[in-house]
Amino acid sequence: MWVNRLKLFLRTVGREGLILLFALRHPQTPTLVRFATIGLILYTLSPIDLIPDVALLFGLADDVALLVIGIPALVRRLPPVVLSDASARVERLLGRFGFGRG
Repeated sequence: MWVNRLKLFLRTVGREGLILLFALRHPQTPTLVRFATIGLILYTLSPIDLIPDVALLFGLADDVALLVIGIPALVRRLPPVVLSDASARVERLLGRFGFGRG
């Protein structure tokens, strides 16, 4: 039961993360969303954290929490044209590898 919820969560966050990556290159993406997306990526990959990653669960918790909150918030701020174009590109990409909707 919780495994299915986790799979659905990862599928959704992964899909929205890809939408943000494709939206970065779209000419109508607002500058603020571009900078926030790049900042989110850089913070996640950065070795400098608010809570160091060596602190077992708590070290990764700040990164996960930031992604869980940040990705959907940035996707909601995309203009409808950008969102539909990026979503279509993500569906084509995922369909090519057999991960289409479903």
